[in-house]
Amino acid sequence: MDIKKLQTLVVDALEDIKGQDIQVFDTVHLTSLFDRIAVVSGTSNRQTKALAASVRDKIKDAGGDVLGIEGEDTGEWVLVDLGDMIVHIMQPAIRQYYRLEEIWGDKPVKLGAAKRKGTPEAADAAEAKPKSKHLASTQPAPEVKPVRERKGTAVTKATAAEKPKRAPAKKAATPVGKVVKIKPTKSEAAAVKALKELPPKRVPTPRVKAAKAPADAVPEKKVIKRAVKKVAE
Repeated sequence: MDIKKLQTLVVDALEDIKGQDIQVFDTVHLTSLFDRIAVVSGTSNRQTKALAASVRDKIKDAGGDVLGIEGEDTGEWVLVDLGDMIVHIMQPAIRQYYRLEEIWGDKPVKLGAAKRKGTPEAADAAEAKPKSKHLASTQPAPEVKPVRERKGTAVTKATAAEKPKRAPAKKAATPVGKVVKIKPTKSEAAAVKALKELPPKRVPTPRVKAAKAPADAVPEKKVIKRAVKKVAE
C-alpha cells in the first residue's frame, strides 16, 4: 500500500475515535525499518484500545496488513505495527514521560483535510474552491434599482446623499481675563441717548424746623422788666 494512503487511513481512523494531539513524522532518513511514525493520546484505557481497534479495522477494510498489536492488556501504551508505519497510542502521562517526538520528530508531516488527497473531505474542499481566480469578475453585476423622487421636490435621494453636510460652526472660546465689548442694538442705543438728554432732577432741600424753647427758658429782658415793675408797685 502507498505510504501516503496508509498515513491518511491511520489519521482518519484516529480522528473517528477523537484521538488527541495526532502527530505524524517522516522517519525515512533515520531508519530503514519503517517510513512513518504516528503518535496520538487517549484519555483512558478504554479510548486507547478503541483507537487501536479503529486503526486495525480501517487498514484491513482497505486491503492493508496489520502485523501486530501490543499493549492492549493495560491500555497505557498500545502499539500498532503496520509494516511501513508504526502507530503509538499513549495516555498523556506516558507520552510526556517517554517523549517520542524528541526521538523521531525531525521531519513532521503536515496534516489536514485539504492536504490528505483521496479523502472525502479533500474532495469536498476541492469542489468548494473556485476554479478560477477571476471567477468573481465574470459574474453579472447586481441590478441597480432607480431611486424614486420625493413628492413635491425635484431633489432625489441620491443627490441628497451626495450633498455634503455642513459642519456646525465652532464658537471661539473667550480667553480668561479678557474684556469682551458687546455692541448694543439700535433700540438700546436710542434708549440710552434719550436718558442722557433728560434734565437732571432737583433734589428738594430738607427744611429743618427750629426747636422750640422750653417753657422755663425766659429771656433776660423779660425777667428784668418784671423785677422793675414789681419794685415800682
